[in-house]
Amino acid sequence: MLETILNNLSNIVPELIVTTTLCVVLLAHLISRKSSQLLTILSLIGLFAALYSLTSNFGINISAFSGMLSIDPFATFFKIVIVLSTIVIVLMSRFSDEVNAEQKTIGEYYFLVLSMCVGMMFMVGSSNLIMMYLTLELSSLTSYIASGFTRKAKDSSEASLKYLLYGAFSSGVMLYGISIIYGLTGTLDISGVNQVLVQGSANGLALIIASIFILVGFGYKISAVPFHFWTPDVYEGAPLTITAYLSVASKAAGFAMMMRAFKVMFIDSSVMNLPAGTWTLINGVHIQNALMILSVLTMTLGNLVALWQKNLKRLLAYSSIAQAGYMLLGLVVLSNDGFSAVMIYFVVYLFMNLGAFYVVLLIANKIGSENNDDYKGLGRRNPFLTVALAVFLVSLTGLPPTAGFIGKWMIFVSLINAKMIGIAVIGVLNSVISLYYYVRIIRNMFLRDGVDQAAPILEYPLAQKILLLSLLVPTLYFGLFFNELVQFAQMSVSIFGSK
Repeated sequence: MLETILNNLSNIVPELIVTTTLCVVLLAHLISRKSSQLLTILSLIGLFAALYSLTSNFGINISAFSGMLSIDPFATFFKIVIVLSTIVIVLMSRFSDEVNAEQKTIGEYYFLVLSMCVGMMFMVGSSNLIMMYLTLELSSLTSYIASGFTRKAKDSSEASLKYLLYGAFSSGVMLYGISIIYGLTGTLDISGVNQVLVQGSANGLALIIASIFILVGFGYKISAVPFHFWTPDVYEGAPLTITAYLSVASKAAGFAMMMRAFKVMFIDSSVMNLPAGTWTLINGVHIQNALMILSVLTMTLGNLVALWQKNLKRLLAYSSIAQAGYMLLGLVVLSNDGFSAVMIYFVVYLFMNLGAFYVVLLIANKIGSENNDDYKGLGRRNPFLTVALAVFLVSLTGLPPTAGFIGKWMIFVSLINAKMIGIAVIGVLNSVISLYYYVRIIRNMFLRDGVDQAAPILEYPLAQKILLLSLLVPTLYFGLFFNELVQFAQMSVSIFGSK
């Protein structure tokens, strides 16, 4: 028994490293309550150690803890995205005035961020329905608290409460769907569920209801319409660093868990003579149609409502909803190409979206505003910062030569290869709509004069510029040199689900 436990623990070393780090951070805070720099250093040491440990998982494709967790290239890919996002957020937090204003509870802040990281890392490898629910709750419960961290902000507590209420409802619906699946199949292991469903003995109506209920839980986590209602208020009321973290890492974990669940549970492996890398759903499962509707609604509503936003945090919240719609297009295809396109998109999304949030954070530190109208004339006050923001916004639109273009291009190509021309056109039209509200920010920075023409130049320390460059360079690099990224994503998907 002890040997089995130790063997299982050896397969989750990255998660154990982050867990140990969050305990050390909390103890360090109890000893020295005002040393935020020490907490930052300890967090970064643990996260980089976890990232290094993840490199040893390349090529491993095994199960751990009696099939509860999968350790495979697919999970490793998303764990790298999550850990990288956490590293950037920890560094951003060091430069955030609203986070540093809460010095008495700064240790709890880093504890919450690292706890979210652990929950998300377990989410992407969960291969049992109850494990999926538990890891989803671990990530969600800590994010509820983190979103209300800035007690001095008037809308912070409201954001936390709304997040909790919507999260509790969606989690309950998801758990009900899981209970129906268990009643139909007698197992919670997603591979075991698939084996029973392939036999065709499950009640069709109950299966449809269960799959929709489970989709509600995933839809809430990724901010898909109509489960997105929490997103704008939470993103606006939470600290900007937590908003950025939820928009990337939390979304990545939700997508990874949904992709694993649907591919393993609902794909009919008994069907032969399919084109290489494509799948077909079990008879009676209509997830593809539901995902198609969700993707169109999500990107369309996200983009249309973003047109009217003046607060940049709220604008980026609706932009994040629209981005989730584009990523859902990759799931609609039901192929390796679609899944790898989503994974590629998440890597480039990490850099361009966190970069955009980081610039908004730096500007808010100086001018004390996140309103688009207050960005007028900023191009003259700090050309480097505003040009970087323009690059990130162009990349979010999906224009060359930025990495965002490659992300959307891979998704649209997978749709075209699957003969889904109509939905690909809808995606392109939505990208055109998004260009308007992104360009409006760029116009204010460079083509509009500020109220105070004699406003001083915005100066930033070298460390803040280095972090900005570390996000800007990959946004441009992957727009030109993306072959290795594509190969890594395709390799991670090619053996996904096979043991």
